[in-house]
Amino acid sequence: MTAVRQFLEKSFYHNTLLEWLLAVVILAAVFFVSKLLVSWLGRILMKAAQKTETHLDDLIARLIKKTKFFFLFVLSVFCASLVLALPPVFSLVIRKVLVIAFLLQGAVWGTTVISFWIDHYIKEKRGDDAAARTTFSAMGFILRLILWSLIVLLGLDNLGVNITALVTGLGIGGVAVALAMQTVLSDLFASLSIALDKPFVIGDFIVIDDLRGTVEHVGLKTTRVRSLSGEQLIFSNNDLLKSRIRNFRRMSERRVPFTLGVVYQTPPDKLAAIPGLIKEIIESKEDVRFDRAHFKDFGDFSLNFEAVYWVLSPDYTQFMDIQQEINLDIARRFAAEGIEFAYPTQTLFLSK
Repeated sequence: MTAVRQFLEKSFYHNTLLEWLLAVVILAAVFFVSKLLVSWLGRILMKAAQKTETHLDDLIARLIKKTKFFFLFVLSVFCASLVLALPPVFSLVIRKVLVIAFLLQGAVWGTTVISFWIDHYIKEKRGDDAAARTTFSAMGFILRLILWSLIVLLGLDNLGVNITALVTGLGIGGVAVALAMQTVLSDLFASLSIALDKPFVIGDFIVIDDLRGTVEHVGLKTTRVRSLSGEQLIFSNNDLLKSRIRNFRRMSERRVPFTLGVVYQTPPDKLAAIPGLIKEIIESKEDVRFDRAHFKDFGDFSLNFEAVYWVLSPDYTQFMDIQQEINLDIARRFAAEGIEFAYPTQTLFLSK
């Protein structure tokens, strides 16, 4: 026993072997107990969260599960160092490492909170507001960028770096980078403009010049559109906002003008009856509002009528179905009334 006691009381780097063993025991105990506690609390809260309708317990459970290995290990090392008489340099290094571990773990928790908030909002509003996916995805990126920038600056300040001079240098360098990356930055700001102003969102059917399709993705630099023929169209965000965009998904109703011509041999009484006949046919259809029908002008080979009606739905297929029914009914009624449609004809007069 005396030999064992003498051995344990031997000094190694200003601490006895017994104190070193005690530090190792404390390190292992704190690490494994905290690891088990985090795992146990995570499971308990996840099960409890599934039984409630509130989202706060879901967030707490997710934060606990996001507690990282390096943070628990550094915390355990710090607790173990408290029983040792370490040189001031070593104690300072351990404290700085602990602060950096806290900052990194805080960044992980902050990122988790941002992601949880964005995902929760999008799930609630997706059915009512399709713009949520675009807007909050961009906002999430900006918030994460700000958070990690602050963490990096605080970490450098903890390490003794003069962040005032660093920020000044980054500002000068940022101007140079901004000049060299004008195109990329203009697309980035255009993306933010799309997210905030919402000229279109994912799922909208848009027309840009002679190109058209459904918006699939709004990124930081480009917007991707699936065309009617199947290929993917990729637009630069900056160029896209400079174009005139027609958004058909935000159409509440569709105005439909159409013309038809009858032959010059049509009697005047039948010409007078044609606007009323067209009105009767249009008003017999569902989801349609009649606007007008008139004898428009005398054409080269026909007497022309113009009619206008509104389809009370933006759906293109429904519009085409209604137009088809109206055309068929007009053809049947004209045949029944003995009214002939005109087609291009020419009469030649020959003289000797």
